[in-house]
Amino acid sequence: MCGGERGWSALTVRQRQRLTAWWAAQERQERRTLQLTAGSAALGLVIAAGTAALAGPWDNGQRTAERDRAYAQDHTGDGRHGRSGTEVLPEAPQAPGVLTALGPGLGAPAGAADGARSGAPAPTATGLKSALEPLLKDKALGQVRTAAVWDVATGRELFGQGEGKAAVPASTVKLATGAAALAALGPGHRIETEVLGSGSRDVWLAGAGDPVLSKERIGDLAKEAAGELKGAKDPVRVRYDTGAYSGPDLHPSLGRNDNLAPVVPLMINEGRLDGSGHGPAPRAMDPAKDAATAFADALRKAGVKVADGAPKEQGTPKGADRLAVTSSPKVADLVERMLVHSDNDIAEHLARQVALKAGKPASFKGGEDAVAAELKKLKLPLKGARFADGSGIDRADKVSAELLTQLLVLASSPKQPDLRPLLTGLPVAGFNGTLKNRYADSGAEAGTGLVRAKTGTLTGVNSLAGTVVDADGRLLAFAFMTNGTKDRGAAQQALDAMAAAVANCGCR
Repeated sequence: MCGGERGWSALTVRQRQRLTAWWAAQERQERRTLQLTAGSAALGLVIAAGTAALAGPWDNGQRTAERDRAYAQDHTGDGRHGRSGTEVLPEAPQAPGVLTALGPGLGAPAGAADGARSGAPAPTATGLKSALEPLLKDKALGQVRTAAVWDVATGRELFGQGEGKAAVPASTVKLATGAAALAALGPGHRIETEVLGSGSRDVWLAGAGDPVLSKERIGDLAKEAAGELKGAKDPVRVRYDTGAYSGPDLHPSLGRNDNLAPVVPLMINEGRLDGSGHGPAPRAMDPAKDAATAFADALRKAGVKVADGAPKEQGTPKGADRLAVTSSPKVADLVERMLVHSDNDIAEHLARQVALKAGKPASFKGGEDAVAAELKKLKLPLKGARFADGSGIDRADKVSAELLTQLLVLASSPKQPDLRPLLTGLPVAGFNGTLKNRYADSGAEAGTGLVRAKTGTLTGVNSLAGTVVDADGRLLAFAFMTNGTKDRGAAQQALDAMAAAVANCGCR
């Protein structure tokens, strides 16, 4: 392997155990900020863990010193839309420019470009070819095997094999969905759920596509609306409006399935019936009706007389007055959650939000057209690409390794700060999300804590796309895709080995 091997393999068993236990004990906010810098060596994470308490106060999920340092560097990007001292700082966690290398870059000057040491040499095409070509011959990979590695600093391809060929991406297509949503809607956009009245006995709960609406927020809506409704002489009749989406509700490849609820604009917690926050779960048959029923019950608890019987679906009349409103988390936060947990529900709703913004039907087809149009505006390579859904479940989806790597490079650009959540949402190898249980004891341990990547998995399909900071401190974007695999676990290990090789190799 080119360069000195580093990272997880450099730690003793006791150090690994302590680091893993420490990570599990951290508060969610602590984890999210550390994840912003997890493109560094695992050794750097150990050092960071020991000094975290000394790094200064928190602001919106990020160390204020870290954020201010990023803003002070004129040559790197940040999450603001300018540099006026009167601007309000963004609430969504922002990458400090891109990703900070804690390992090799510990001695880097304060003004060095984020994500790489100042003047760190880039890998050569010959070096990467020597490291990756043998791994691309792994028998665990399918007949279709494509790869691309790009240098983020220069925006140039360093290695490619079939990189322009579109293949089935599985869930790595969520990077495209997230990019389209961030570009079209903006990272600060929120999705509103409203309660509306028309002066009659009827009150409407109108959904607009917030997949993470909670029972708690339903209760808040009821309390807010109760002030207007308590004086009604007759019992209030609850209606619900799902007209924001066009349908079909069920995914054409899945039907009813634990991996995705019916895609309707009104639901509680993605229609989950087991209280889980991510992953497969039993789903509601009629999520919109269930949400309306929960709202009716909450109105009763708030002291409102509600008519007997189940709520009925009905369009909201024009001119209805808003009685209450609740808003989703920001799109930036939804994108991060989607990427970390490979959340199919959020992905499908974001695709529909892009469609609505473009004036297209909020449907699978409308989302497909709108996402493609938004990526075209970003001047990304779309030859052979198709976005049949937002989640990657549909095997009709097609993207190239070139598209995925260029998208990640674009997300790191100072010219595209709105796309930064595509980087901050990437799972960290061996630590969280869909990479939490990968890399350790897999033959690719050296990538633990170094690789940040979105996974993609269907039967016969495996993909991995993300970023690494290599042994010299250079930030690289990569995408590895294979179709026609027969052993899922072996294929994943083969992809993980490639990412670990890039992370641990100066490759010159």
